[in-house]
Amino acid sequence: MMRGAVLAGALLAAGSAGAGEVTVEAVELVPGSGGWTAHVTLRHADAGWDHYADAWRLVGEDGAVIGTRTLYHPHVDEQPFTRSLDGLRIPPDARAVTVQGHDKVHGWGAPLPIDLTRDTGPGWRIRR
Repeated sequence: MMRGAVLAGALLAAGSAGAGEVTVEAVELVPGSGGWTAHVTLRHADAGWDHYADAWRLVGEDGAVIGTRTLYHPHVDEQPFTRSLDGLRIPPDARAVTVQGHDKVHGWGAPLPIDLTRDTGPGWRIRR
């Protein structure tokens, strides 16, 4: 009986730990007269309210945060998922930005770099 409870506890802990860091799978940037719009696709093994992807952010070359999209609930049954943010003020002389995802356990994940001098790159595109 005790062995079953210990095994069940270990499996629950492993499931929570298995969620890992959030991954930015794709980014589409669209410039406009009111600023840029970013469509960001994230993947994360959301495990419920205690461990889920809860934000993404766009960061400038100087490390300043240009915009953050907060995610208010887990997306357990919706993976990957895309969320957008309008009105981003990317400086006109900027040559690059990065996008990072965040989860409640691991914090900010690996950045996806975007070269603003090009139209496409690995995992991103700019629709001009």
